[in-house]
Amino acid sequence: MKISIKSIQLIFLLFCFSFTVSAQYQQAADTKEKLSFTNEKPYSTVKVNPVKGKKVKNVILMIGDGMGMTQISTAWVANHGALNIDNFPVIGLSRTYAANKLITDSGASGTAMATGEKTNYHSVGVDVQGNPLPSITDLASEKGLSTGIVVTCGLSDATPSAFCAKNPDRDKEEDIAADYLNCNVDFIFGGGRAQFMHRADKRDLMSEMQQKGYQVTRTWAETEKIVSGKVFAVLEDGQLPLAPVRGDLWQQASIKALDMLSQNKKGFFVMLEGSRIDDCGHWNDIPALMNEVFDFDQTIGKVLQWAEKDGETLVIVLADHETGGLTLLDGDISTGTVKGSYSTGGHSGIHVPVYAYGPQAQQFAGIYENTEIFQKIVTILNLK
Repeated sequence: MKISIKSIQLIFLLFCFSFTVSAQYQQAADTKEKLSFTNEKPYSTVKVNPVKGKKVKNVILMIGDGMGMTQISTAWVANHGALNIDNFPVIGLSRTYAANKLITDSGASGTAMATGEKTNYHSVGVDVQGNPLPSITDLASEKGLSTGIVVTCGLSDATPSAFCAKNPDRDKEEDIAADYLNCNVDFIFGGGRAQFMHRADKRDLMSEMQQKGYQVTRTWAETEKIVSGKVFAVLEDGQLPLAPVRGDLWQQASIKALDMLSQNKKGFFVMLEGSRIDDCGHWNDIPALMNEVFDFDQTIGKVLQWAEKDGETLVIVLADHETGGLTLLDGDISTGTVKGSYSTGGHSGIHVPVYAYGPQAQQFAGIYENTEIFQKIVTILNLK
């Protein structure tokens, strides 16, 4: 059989191309591999009993921003095979895509959960045409329930904005901050003071919130002393510090919100977000990620204990999307050592887990759109 010169040249070019591509992928895999992280001090976990009951008076929605199944699995290994999230008896899966893009951002995914409608990438609290949508906090407030938002990011960031603001562009943070004057949420806690005070229009929104009847605080010491009424606590110019610096501040603020909101005999809805899990995914930083997930999980433990004692509280834990495309490559449960690899510095499009505990928890089993989170809560609390 004769082989032409052109055929030989083609075979040679294909060989060179495949070798080059293979080398590129091998190099990428090598650069993405991260060092092992050993958690030498195990974090304590709590155990709670299933709540038997059908009445739901309160709903606690906990969002681990960017916290996919791999982030949870990695933390489980790093914490020697135990997490508070293990207590949840009901697990589902949520699809996270935006209306106009497969890979979502926190604005579009937050809006889907807050309003029940898919919207465009980078939008908050509006539909695909840019029209404002009523959020679950709006509906709960109209029904006489108390509402709360407790986050570790700036309040004008995407997820809290989806529950409290209406804007086609999440980057218009000064406009979003001004929307807080009309959101009617009772307990608001987070960072981002710069967008409320150091503004291009020279407005002092902190003072304006005070005029609206809020008790405005700038430190945890001030916030902790408040026992009733509306709270607007903005503790940092930017985001709250990472977990090793802020300690259990977010945990304390979350339980403070539950204690205050539960004074309303009609019940409450509160959104608690572990916002900075997402940052660590963007940075591809596994040690920092573990600290944020551990803080989130410790808060879960305290929230579950609170809900178990109350008996009429539904707790839902989920993510708005996954960040980083993390893969758990290796590890050791006995030593808490983990080894992982990231595939991206952005978000991925995988389904994210949904955990539910308390009365009506079974409603969150199965696979569904992220908009169903809103629909299920609205139905359970009879908000429409």
